[in-house]
Amino acid sequence: MVREVIMPKFGFTQETAEIVRWIKHEGELVDVGDPIVEVTTDKVNMEIEAPARGMLSNVRYREGDVVPVTEVIAYITLVEEAGGQSTSQSDKNLNTIVNSVPSQRSKPKATPLAERVARTAGLSLDRIQGSGPNGRILRRDLENTLRQLSMNKVRAVPAARRLAREAGIDIGKVKGSGPRHRVQSRDVQNYLATSSSLDVTLTTSEAINRPEDVVASSTITGDTKTQSGYRKLPLTGMRRAIARRLQLSAQEAPHIQLEVRVDVTEVEALRTKANRHHLGEQPKVSLTAIFVKSAAWALKRHPTLNAWLQSNGPEEQIVLVDEINIGIAVALEQGLIVPVIRQANEKGILQIAREIDDLSQRARANKLRPDEVVDGTFSISNLGMFGVERFSAIINPPQVAILAVGAVCREVVADENNEISVRPLMKLILCVDHRVVDGAVAAAFLRDLKVVLEDPQVILL
Repeated sequence: MVREVIMPKFGFTQETAEIVRWIKHEGELVDVGDPIVEVTTDKVNMEIEAPARGMLSNVRYREGDVVPVTEVIAYITLVEEAGGQSTSQSDKNLNTIVNSVPSQRSKPKATPLAERVARTAGLSLDRIQGSGPNGRILRRDLENTLRQLSMNKVRAVPAARRLAREAGIDIGKVKGSGPRHRVQSRDVQNYLATSSSLDVTLTTSEAINRPEDVVASSTITGDTKTQSGYRKLPLTGMRRAIARRLQLSAQEAPHIQLEVRVDVTEVEALRTKANRHHLGEQPKVSLTAIFVKSAAWALKRHPTLNAWLQSNGPEEQIVLVDEINIGIAVALEQGLIVPVIRQANEKGILQIAREIDDLSQRARANKLRPDEVVDGTFSISNLGMFGVERFSAIINPPQVAILAVGAVCREVVADENNEISVRPLMKLILCVDHRVVDGAVAAAFLRDLKVVLEDPQVILL
């Protein structure tokens, strides 16, 4: 019998995923839960785990292939058809334990109880050295083998394995703090922080952030070539997925942009009031949190912007989504990720602030779950903290709108009575897909968003 390994669907709007690398290779034995392949969407890298115990076979796609979701990417021949061999994950010692003793007989002699234990554990008796009379296999021989296999199997969550692999460390050296000593991501990070034998060679991401460390001599490492003054990096993984997705959006979606200036005097007052009694265990309220709540309020009144444009073969359809799930763009060293605040219209500003802080921290630590970066219906990109006053953003498909938030600038303005004053102003640029959203609809959304930002009490009405 065989079990299919399929490309999972991490979110409602996901249609494909790219195979980054095969962790296990065709012909290798795997256990239930072993990571066998790493894939990436435009949002996160994830490991697909083995759904059954057996031998990986009939791998249908290569690294770099983009595969539709729910497509079969490989098969696992179950242990009964894989010769009954053990499929626990381990290092080279595991295979040595099971395979070191060559078979001298077509059918090894074993006690009935030992045979039953072997069948239950999926072990082949012709690979076990018996300790009984004339080499007869006893129950204790099976138990000793299973005990050694268990000792060689390192329990770890997929994210921890990925961190260890990227850092070039043996995960078997990391002490796990999870249930049954399962290695967590934080365990790998703590190991890296305390280890005295860390490799000081720059990683690719470090070299990007520290160009002064680029070596003068020319060296070649894998696909990355460094010479004096420049460094070539392969466009792979998350960066490649982002490039493809945004290029497609820029080419296919006719973007129209609308800009307004917003007086954020009342927003800053609200933020100051919310943070006046700030407690250490909770994050301060940011402007982004207030923008999320305000945008959710406006989207409720303009559902056309809270939508997806989906393709179904040659046909396209507009999906108006009931839930208002707002994505917040977070910059990472390797690219951009957009964790989602779900049902933002039903949450208060303090709760939204806590979620943004939590999601942002875990995004930078590569600890986001797949369900936290999918099914967004509208996105906000805020570059104001970098001093950027205005910019336009590319729509994140299949969404149909994105809001770009600039820096707060104090400007001299005249009020309705022509009285001069200095006010904190901010530029907002709304980009919409003209195939779905007309200019007048987008303008009405911006008008209402401006109203609620200049008078936040409207949210309570």
